[in-house]
Amino acid sequence: MFSKFINYFTHRDQKMRSIRWMFLTILITSLLGVLAAFVLSIDAFEILKNPNVQLSCSINAVINCATVAKTSYSSLFGFPNSFLGMMVEPAFVVVAIAGLYGVKFPRQFMFFVQIAALFALIYAYYLFEISVNVIQVLCPWCLLVDVATIVMFAAITRYNIIEDNLYLTKKISAKAKSFVNRDFDKFAAALLIVIGVAVIIVKFGSSLFA
Repeated sequence: MFSKFINYFTHRDQKMRSIRWMFLTILITSLLGVLAAFVLSIDAFEILKNPNVQLSCSINAVINCATVAKTSYSSLFGFPNSFLGMMVEPAFVVVAIAGLYGVKFPRQFMFFVQIAALFALIYAYYLFEISVNVIQVLCPWCLLVDVATIVMFAAITRYNIIEDNLYLTKKISAKAKSFVNRDFDKFAAALLIVIGVAVIIVKFGSSLFA
């Protein structure tokens, strides 16, 4: 069983192998998103029942899920943001599983998946900015979603560039493929995460561990 798993992700065809790893990345990150959304949804109910509840991820004044959850920013659409994650993340899970099974998605479908991933990235960045600069309190589960969303977006974008699903001109498509073939997209995703970590360290410093 284990050997079959290894063989599946070490396919002799480089493109096939790369695509399978991309879908595995999408699966892992979307499952992490589901997990975080599930935990945050439970926490939202706990806070409704008892506003003074002490959550397991409420570590100190800076790292405190409860503080974040009690602000209006945690329910931008009139319900907890985590509920949105519970609705959207499973869709990415399904796409990833189908992709691992070898399903060839229509170009238009994957274009809309790309748009959905882009909105997820923008939304995650917006909430991160609010958390750091407005609320000035961090939620570990939210940070997990941020990192997972960045990696998932990078994997989806990489797949769509390779498969010509983004309706780019031939010139731009060639440049985009050259970009991902050199793994610059992976570097960009890693850099974005590092910048986020640096912003947190600069903003909160030793208060993170107080």
